[in-house]
This record gives sequence, C-alpha cells and structure tokens, in this order.
Amino acid sequence: MTESLTIALSKGRILNETLPLLAVAGIEPLDNPRTSRKLIFDTNQTNIRLVIIRAADVPTFVEFGAADLGVSGKDVLMEYDGNLFELLDLGIARCRLMVAEPAEIAANDDPANWSRLRIATKYVRIARRFFAAKGIQTEIIKLYGSMELAPLVGLADRIVDLVDTGRTLKANNLVEVEHIADISSWLVGNTASMKLKHELMQSTITAIAAALDKK
Repeated sequence: MTESLTIALSKGRILNETLPLLAVAGIEPLDNPRTSRKLIFDTNQTNIRLVIIRAADVPTFVEFGAADLGVSGKDVLMEYDGNLFELLDLGIARCRLMVAEPAEIAANDDPANWSRLRIATKYVRIARRFFAAKGIQTEIIKLYGSMELAPLVGLADRIVDLVDTGRTLKANNLVEVEHIADISSWLVGNTASMKLKHELMQSTITAIAAALDKK
C-alpha cells in the first residue's frame, strides 16, 4: 500500500503565505483553496493532500493523526500545549503577542507595580502562565474576538492579543505595554507519522526546508 500524507492548513493569512512556500517545495493543490468551498484538496503529488480547517484545530488534527503535518501559528501551539513535533519555523505570518491597555492608563502605569488584574483574551493558558510567572493575580475572561472592546466598556483592565501593525489598538486608544512572545507559523508533525511514514515525512520536511532557504 502506497504511503500518503495529509497536510492541515487554515484559511486566511497562514494559507496565503503557505501556498507559495509549498509550491516552491513542489506541492501544489489541483484546485484553489482560496476560492473553493472544498475542505480536502488533492495535489500534484499523488501521495499528498491538503485539508483546510480552523486555525485552532490544526494541532488537534495533527496530534490525533487526522493530519500528518500541519502549519500552525506559534500562539495556537503555545495555547494548545499538546503532544506533537514542532519541526520548522516557517517565518511566515509574523506578529507578536502583547499585553495592551488604554492609553490614559499607560501614561502613568508601571507593569512592575501590577498585583491584580482582570484580563480579556482568547489565550487563557498563555495569559495565566505569563502573569503567574510574574506573581500577578489575574481574573481571566475568555473572549473569541473584538478584544479591544473589553477595556473600553469596563469588562477588563487589559487585554492579551496578537498585534501586527498596531493600527487596531491605536484606533481604539490602546497601547502595547508588555511583550509576551514573537509569533510566526510553524510546520508541525504527528509523532506516530514521524516513525511509521519516516521516509515520506522526511522527504517532505526536507523539501519545505529547502523552499525556505530559497525565500
């Protein structure tokens, strides 16, 4: 039986920046994932297919073997904290994970004096670990979007969220005050596939690594 690989990707910026990289590695979908409603895509490599899923689900698909490889943001991996291999930093979809607060508070604020905070974020585990390491007591409120709204309506003191250009923060009169992590997208692998499909996995990883060198 011919071995095959499934690579999990997510729509949006990661997909847009991963597809050209895969093309350089010799892997191209036969249909356009950016416009098609399909979720599974055959490629020009008959033993490799792509699946398009939610970004937060990529580590789950990879860990439990529904996908052999995946491309996931480091923020998602830090929050997931599961059992999979982080193989290559692809250096794409770069941004940063930050603590932000209203500008009027930041003008006279010193993070070194924080003792108890209410934080709004979708990164509950990351936020809890970050503030615990600093000895700061926190009440974490989980949100799934519109994080910038939380301090403006009194839901939270501060937020933990991804920042790219910073324009959304500025538009809502928020400023970055603490850096948690620099974020980029990683190629991740299923632990069993690394053993059971070693040759095909390794050749695919090597091709993607070589494509990175050509960027």
